[in-house]
Amino acid sequence: MIRKKVDFLVIGTGIAGLSYALKAASAGKVCIVTKSEAVEGATRYAQGGIAAVMYTPDTYEKHIRDTMIAGDDLSDPEIVRITITESTSRIKELIALGVEFDKNSSGRYDLAKEGGHSEFRVLHHKDQTGAEIENILLQRVYENKNIEILENHFAIDLLTQHHLGIDQETGSEEIECFGAYVLNKSNHQIMTVLARTTMVATGGAGNVYATTTNPPVATGDGIAMVKRAGGIIEKMEFIQFHPTSLYNPAEKPSFLITEALRGSGAVLKTFSGKEFMQKYDSRLSLAPRDIVARAIDNEMKISGDDYLYLDARHIDKQVILNHFPAIYAKCLSIGIDITRDMIPIVPAAHYTCGGIKVDEYGRSNIRNLYASGECSSTGLHGANRLASNSLLESLVFSHRASQDAVSRIKSISFNNSIPDWNALGTVYNEEMVLITQSLRELQGIMSNYVGIVRSNLRLKRAQDRLHILYAETEDLYEKSVLTEKICELRNLLNVAGLIIQMAMDRKESRGLHHSIDYPRQYKNF
Repeated sequence: MIRKKVDFLVIGTGIAGLSYALKAASAGKVCIVTKSEAVEGATRYAQGGIAAVMYTPDTYEKHIRDTMIAGDDLSDPEIVRITITESTSRIKELIALGVEFDKNSSGRYDLAKEGGHSEFRVLHHKDQTGAEIENILLQRVYENKNIEILENHFAIDLLTQHHLGIDQETGSEEIECFGAYVLNKSNHQIMTVLARTTMVATGGAGNVYATTTNPPVATGDGIAMVKRAGGIIEKMEFIQFHPTSLYNPAEKPSFLITEALRGSGAVLKTFSGKEFMQKYDSRLSLAPRDIVARAIDNEMKISGDDYLYLDARHIDKQVILNHFPAIYAKCLSIGIDITRDMIPIVPAAHYTCGGIKVDEYGRSNIRNLYASGECSSTGLHGANRLASNSLLESLVFSHRASQDAVSRIKSISFNNSIPDWNALGTVYNEEMVLITQSLRELQGIMSNYVGIVRSNLRLKRAQDRLHILYAETEDLYEKSVLTEKICELRNLLNVAGLIIQMAMDRKESRGLHHSIDYPRQYKNF
């Protein structure tokens, strides 16, 4: 078996993992593990942009207030203040690395306004902001001799005392992380990666649902690994459904129609072409995502239609071509000219607001284990994420985590007692249908029973169905030579169980968790 030792192990190659790795590399050797190509991940698909206070009349206080309102007052006020007040510095670092944000004719950054924001504060690179950031960060990582990237390698489980026969209770601060078992997908060999510190930056879990804007790699791996290791997971009931993904059932993942298009004047309409948001919120099509998603869901239930429309026909064509070229090209590829035709849209699972509970330095309850990005729960988002705050959160907490890890790295020793992976008695699974069918069942259960609107009865039914799938999958996992697909299914089932249980435990409608058993007074809900 292969054993590797590194100072900093990073799992994930999005903005959270890459920005952390670049800063950690100043103090030691960094190994980044990613289960696909390094460029693949949610960061690459982030269209809208990154929110930060850049110019007056915007202020930190305004951004803080908008974030608290969007989070339905469940956000941690101190974490919100830290994130917002450090936003400008983190943006300047990105610019120094080479990221180019759009500017207007006066030379100032061309800031956009999105749902829930009281000011124009969203920096963007046309409608491909995430791709621009991802590409620049990867370039800088490839240039750094202290960083190694292992592409097509899958992190199976974190290494803790459990692997030495010492069990600790979930949530214990006595648990330590010593690295991870990592599967080389090309030869099915499992290496033992010993690390002084480990950063989990694996992104979200959108593929627990049948319709999602998330890339296929978003299967909740980090959240599931940390849960199994005894880490604290919180607020998983708060799953953000993006109100406007392109209705194109044959395509996965669903193509995102950025909120910035509504910020530029696009209007939501029914299948028959009538505006409807005035029935739900005074902010109309720029209300926060939870309200807009529920409004669309409600209108679809009332009408029985499979999708609604986003109307951008009145926006100047040059604005469309300059600011939203990818959306224009994508829609045109399926026969929709958005300067003449309305865009068919449907809500899709988009963002996991909860996750691995961490403190202000990205530290989990497990010693030497950090988490950043969508897999983490810093306290910033509360019950709902304010648009374009996620890329910012990754930058802020990866920066803080890197500072903490660098300051402690020399005092942390490797644990050489960790055994290599034991695959004795396992056989190759010859029936892939056992995995693919279980995945379809899981996604159907979650989409139908644990979606935008929920009920106690639906949640209980989902939990009962899930118990059967979980038992079957664990049995298959124990007997099989490990592959990416069986590991992903296992992780998705773990995450689904957390979402359902936490939704059942929350005896109220709050933010993204809306239950018909706990009605909340909205204007027309």
